[in-house]
Amino acid sequence: MAKQDYYELLGISRSASADDIKKAYRKLARQCHPDANPDDSTAEARFKEISEAYMVLSDPEKRSNYDRFGHAGADGQGFGGFEGFGDFGGLGDIFEMFFGAGGRRRSGPEKGSDIRADLELTLKEAAFGLERELKVPRTESCSTCDGSGAAAGSKPAACNTCNGAGQVQYAQNTPFGRIVQTRTCDRCRGAGKIIEKPCPTCRGTGQIRKTRGIKVKVPPGVDNGSRLRVAAEGEAGTRGGPRGDLYVYIHVQAHKIFKRERDDLICEMPISFVQAALGDELEVPTLEGTAKLKIPEGTQSGTVFRMKGKGVPNVSGHGRGDQHVVVKLVTPTKLSEKQKTLLKEFARLLGDQQQNLNPHDKSIFEKVKDAFMG
Repeated sequence: MAKQDYYELLGISRSASADDIKKAYRKLARQCHPDANPDDSTAEARFKEISEAYMVLSDPEKRSNYDRFGHAGADGQGFGGFEGFGDFGGLGDIFEMFFGAGGRRRSGPEKGSDIRADLELTLKEAAFGLERELKVPRTESCSTCDGSGAAAGSKPAACNTCNGAGQVQYAQNTPFGRIVQTRTCDRCRGAGKIIEKPCPTCRGTGQIRKTRGIKVKVPPGVDNGSRLRVAAEGEAGTRGGPRGDLYVYIHVQAHKIFKRERDDLICEMPISFVQAALGDELEVPTLEGTAKLKIPEGTQSGTVFRMKGKGVPNVSGHGRGDQHVVVKLVTPTKLSEKQKTLLKEFARLLGDQQQNLNPHDKSIFEKVKDAFMG
């Protein structure tokens, strides 16, 4: 089968600059590399073709011969085939030279992982904040070996493969010339040290699993879904790296009386017909005890009263919400004969006023919504 034109393979013009050729190759190499296309049987062949095209067009002398004589001239110069890369080892190294090795281990200090804890609070605790100790399982430096991983009386020795550097260099001849690459040492895994006598407690890892009590300060005003960050209380780092962070997720229990709307609280208060008609002063529950609320004469069921500053403190410290009290008229279910007679007499005296009652009065929660939305 005739070979495809090298310029067409790379998708460039015949007047392309050296930078244009390199950019085109890098883009196609990323797309066609077999490691990125494990299930594509044609990826290897495609990658070989574009690599061959790049090898020729990136060399001024070879490119000149190719422009004059085509593939025949190229083959005559000895650069027309890539059969020497049958197992793809060479092309893999070329790919790493351009793009880096994606799966190498880090050899320097590495921060530990973040961990999560969940904290359940009552509405009052969430409103006013508190400090609580959480029992958190996490990795810590081994106290037996002080995190070295070596048994007592011994210490880690420098790796004789990388001479303590944690990295080794490999030189390889490729169509591009001699390439020197730096890779993480396989023997010490980048640590630069070998533990010949591992600590019996941590088995040479330098870390153990332990449950630690950590004090968490919860600010006033948190709500369901709030997340608190406690710095440097996560998993231990590796190779001298810092600890990760602890993230505490807040869950607030439902309250029997109050319903929370952002920083405001809503509650219902039952009142009798007499209290609604004549007015009264009620003892209303709040998060801090009870408070007095004056009910004027002629109060209708579902009326919302606002108690300023009796809600939840804003979590950012910007003031405090209000408490909204929804009064709900309670109809007595058991009346004596005398009470019934008096009510009938009251209804007779009420006369035409009875016709002014609105049977389509809004529900309690509709009125609360109107109060919030203005």
